Amino acid sequence: MSYFELKEPPRREDRLKACIAHGAALGEVAGRGLQCCQPGNERSFTQNSICLLLPALGTMNSIPNSVVLMHGGLGCGSSSHCGNAAVRGGNNQRWGVVKDGRWLSTGLTESDVISGGEPKLAQAIIEADRRYRPAVIFIVASCVPGIIGDDVESVVEQTQPEVVAKLLPVHCEGFKTKIWATSYDAIYHAIGRNLLTDNEQPAINKEKTGITVNLMNVSSMGRLDELELERLLNELGISVNIFPVFADPDGMQRMTEADLSISTCPTHDDYMLTYLKEKYQVPFIIRHMPIGIENTGKWLQDVADFFGLGEPARALIAREEADLAAALAPLKPMFIGKKAFSSAGEFRALSTAILLAELGFEIVGIRAFHHDEFAEVEYEKLVRLVGKDLPLNIANCQPFEEANLLRKLKPDIYLGHMNGNSTAAKLGISTHVIYNSGLHYIGYKGAYELARRLYRQVRNPRFNTNLSQHAVLPYKESWYQQNPFKYIKTAGGDNE
Repeated sequence: MSYFELKEPPRREDRLKACIAHGAALGEVAGRGLQCCQPGNERSFTQNSICLLLPALGTMNSIPNSVVLMHGGLGCGSSSHCGNAAVRGGNNQRWGVVKDGRWLSTGLTESDVISGGEPKLAQAIIEADRRYRPAVIFIVASCVPGIIGDDVESVVEQTQPEVVAKLLPVHCEGFKTKIWATSYDAIYHAIGRNLLTDNEQPAINKEKTGITVNLMNVSSMGRLDELELERLLNELGISVNIFPVFADPDGMQRMTEADLSISTCPTHDDYMLTYLKEKYQVPFIIRHMPIGIENTGKWLQDVADFFGLGEPARALIAREEADLAAALAPLKPMFIGKKAFSSAGEFRALSTAILLAELGFEIVGIRAFHHDEFAEVEYEKLVRLVGKDLPLNIANCQPFEEANLLRKLKPDIYLGHMNGNSTAAKLGISTHVIYNSGLHYIGYKGAYELARRLYRQVRNPRFNTNLSQHAVLPYKESWYQQNPFKYIKTAGGDNE
């Protein structure tokens, strides 16, 4: 049975046997699959995590002509305020219009928790449709309706005939999973189950000429990176449709008619690409993330080989790598002997570490937010580049482990998400954001632009050096002397 026949997607703990707790050398993961990191691994102490609602909102708010209706407490979804800058910028870059995301809340109260929030949800759906006339309304189930048993699917089914907008239930009950990457499955589940169902048997376009691919972007990259991959694919005569961020919901049916779907981040895309293959016979490639010199070439070559364009692709890759080598030559001497630490979602952390090694940095540690089968090939690449002894921390945040590691490893530069860089910054380590929708990271241009930014930071690290003299992390000196993975519980007991 297809997962899309279910009302909501399975947890990644169940579907992929993904885990969030492991600490060891890189060689203990590479080549061993998931044997090193069992789903049962847990921590006897946990400091914090991320709710899967956060990344889901970033995607939903980007969809044009939509409304995001949060069914939950008033605070749920409030991160949309700070994320709105990316929505405005993305709309402007793609459509030439500065436009805000639109999100509402049912604002469940204590009395709603007791008596149920379904009537309030139905009323809110009708009001959102009347007020904004959107193409789609995302109905987002947060923790509260999940706990009290509100049947969001039934409310949507009963209300759909009364509204013009297409209603898309999205299950983001944060307590159901510790793998917040499940949020990407929740978004794709809603789109595939509710927006693509009208196209059960897509008609073959007799007028169609050339090759068209789906380039999947559920928040893997900003517009600058999209343009870089479009440039490379267009050089091979391949046309590109980008889904789902900032894609017109009325045009998402085109996903079912492409010649091939291409992942830009296997962590994000496997759920939807498998569905497109199973139901609409659209083949897919999900192997590399095009961050770094080698990875970009492998990503591009895989696509080209699928269409019998291997020779033109090899020529293109050779030209691009030669131009990039010349551009990087003045920068790379600055990186010799400099230590780097990479922290992000699994594929971005690993592929960025590979790029840093290609630039000449010494990689001293990696932290990945979770671990699943798709990144095994990246671990093998890293072992080849940096050896088996590199410390690897698999953690859904847990800054106390990271602070301990960073004190021991003393990197010169730390690449992590902007909301997580403060730990390194307060230790006096230069930090750079590992993802920002307004910056280059992907492809050959991304490799150069990241190197150019890192050159400036490595050359002048004074800001964070000064910051460390006035900021204190909340950990005792005794903690820094202990094993950073002390609280990770495995089948054999403590990891001390």
